[in-house]
Amino acid sequence: MTHVNPTHPPHPTAAPLADVYLLKSRTPQALALARSFEERGARVLNPAAATELCQDRKAMADLALRAGLPFARTHTPGTLTDLTSLPTLPLPHPLVVKSRHSRREDLVARADIPAQLRALAAQWPEEPVVIQEFTPNSGWDHKLWVIADKVFATHRRSELATTPTPPPPPPLTPTDLPQTWLTLVRTVGKVFALDVYGVDIITTPTGAPLIVDINAFPGIRNQPGAPEALATLTLRAAEG
Repeated sequence: MTHVNPTHPPHPTAAPLADVYLLKSRTPQALALARSFEERGARVLNPAAATELCQDRKAMADLALRAGLPFARTHTPGTLTDLTSLPTLPLPHPLVVKSRHSRREDLVARADIPAQLRALAAQWPEEPVVIQEFTPNSGWDHKLWVIADKVFATHRRSELATTPTPPPPPPLTPTDLPQTWLTLVRTVGKVFALDVYGVDIITTPTGAPLIVDINAFPGIRNQPGAPEALATLTLRAAEG
């Protein structure tokens, strides 16, 4: 088992292949290296194409909605400058504004009024973005992670919450979730061809789940059993 490390990559044609590679990095260099291993027949978790798909929030939303998943409807207006130049917005306020291409320190913000949207455009004028209609919720995201069908869960305060932080909900475990939610997050893996991934879900005012983000190979911290599940998956993949 080897981590795909774009900082000190082996020569893609000269180095002997490992039994399995874990694609944790999402940089262009890491994705290109992972593809070169796949072309030589190596097993990569997650596949490079699946990882790259999760970096494009519009492509992610389109695939999820085509598959019938309850995903936030997503519009692509171009850059923030393009968005604020439109005579009318395709969605009403409040808006959720996100960088189209997911990366560290990207844009994820809420705009309740036009002035807030203009302020974002002043800070990020050429940023390609997607927009979603804000769905009222508790302000706590359900963070669900999956490693080869084994689900882990916790609550996390939403970065879009505007009210003072209330006391956190009780600790969340998969047994606290409806079976339909567990089926939903496992279906995400099948649709996106992911083995290790995260799904961010909010509860709508009707009580239904709404997916707001999907991440390939996220950090899964403080979850008992997660390292063992990843080790089991890796060994199983190495054995073919």
